[in-house]
Amino acid sequence: MDERTRQEEGPLGRSSPLRGERGGTTISDNVVSKIAGIAAQEVEGIQMGGGTARAVSGFLNSVTSSGGLARGVSVQVGEEEAAVDLTLALEYGRPVPQTSEAVRRNVINRIENMTGLRVVEVNITVNDVLLPEERPQLDRQQEVEREAREQEMQT
Repeated sequence: MDERTRQEEGPLGRSSPLRGERGGTTISDNVVSKIAGIAAQEVEGIQMGGGTARAVSGFLNSVTSSGGLARGVSVQVGEEEAAVDLTLALEYGRPVPQTSEAVRRNVINRIENMTGLRVVEVNITVNDVLLPEERPQLDRQQEVEREAREQEMQT
C-alpha cells in the first residue's frame, strides 16, 4: 500500500469520502448538530429539548436564531466519526424503546448520508412526557421552526 492510499483510508482501512488526493473536508459541530436536530424532529411524537415549559419559553429564541434547530443536541465530531447526544420529550402513549430507536436510525442515516461521517453512537435522554393538551402549542412551535429552517436554507 502506498502513502497516498494510506492517507485516504480511515482508521479501519476503509476509504473516507471526506479525504482525497486533492484535499480533505472538515465538517463543523454546528452542521452535525443541525442535521441531528432536524432528523430527530422528523420522527413523529417527539419534541427536541424536552419539556413543554422549556419549549414554550424558548419559542421566540428558536424562531429568531438558528440555535433552535439544534436545541437538545450535543455532538462530538472528529475527522471521520461523530457521536450524538439528544435530549427530548415524548408524546404520552408512545413507546419509548421503539420511538427512540426510530429517532436513532433517522439521525444516523441523515448524518452519514449528508456528511460522510460515520456515526458511532446516538445516546438519547427522554426527559419529559408531552400530554395531549400540550399538543396544539407544540404543533404551532414546530410549524414556526419548520418555516425558520426553510427561510434559513434559502439564505
